[in-house]
Amino acid sequence: METRVALLGIIVENTEEIERLNRILHDHAEYIIGRMGIPYSRKQMNIISIVLDAPEEQISALAGKIGMLRGISSKVIYGKKC
Repeated sequence: METRVALLGIIVENTEEIERLNRILHDHAEYIIGRMGIPYSRKQMNIISIVLDAPEEQISALAGKIGMLRGISSKVIYGKKC
């Protein structure tokens, strides 16, 4: 199956959803190359970058599940197809 490299940017403004977010990320752990989280206390938010190598359908599904969480925003940037 063909995979794509992608960067998933996540902004968490509702910390009550962090447990659900982590559960979703854990369910997709096989596709995660790396993860970096930055707490930004001045604005009461957390910024997370996730690098993935996965089939496009899996990346879309992951972003969709995260986008349904209250107070959490996400956006995907895809690398070029190789």
